[in-house]
Amino acid sequence: MRKLLIALVLAAPLLASACNTVKGFGQDVEKAGGALEDAAEKAK
Repeated sequence: MRKLLIALVLAAPLLASACNTVKGFGQDVEKAGGALEDAAEKAK
């Protein structure tokens, strides 16, 4: 779980640079949050 969080923090600048709009950034953040939520559910 901790490794996933670290990977997301390190990948955040890459995700942000890939977005062309604020809307796109919001969608990327939503997807990352969903992935984090799924990982947390699996870790239970």
